[in-house]
Amino acid sequence: MTLRKRPAFGALMYFSCIFMLGLYFTFAAVQGDFGVFKRAQVDAEADTLAVELAEVQAQVDTMENLTQRLSDKYLDLDLLDTQARDVLGMIRADEIVIR
Repeated sequence: MTLRKRPAFGALMYFSCIFMLGLYFTFAAVQGDFGVFKRAQVDAEADTLAVELAEVQAQVDTMENLTQRLSDKYLDLDLLDTQARDVLGMIRADEIVIR
């Protein structure tokens, strides 16, 4: 008489738990807070912010240059003339304004 031995219920539960844990950790590694997709999103955001930082730094450099050119130590008369015209809306006597 040949008896077929069925796998033990405990072994079946053990391997199913191991399989479920493997699935969980795989999902967490891909989709979780520290997963691959989140890392790609953070890298893309870092690149965008680096470009924005470069633009803002260029604006700051321009403003520092203009501020230095209008300071007490160094006065750029052409820049002063341009700023006075823009702010006050003044023109010289020999100029014609076209609207």
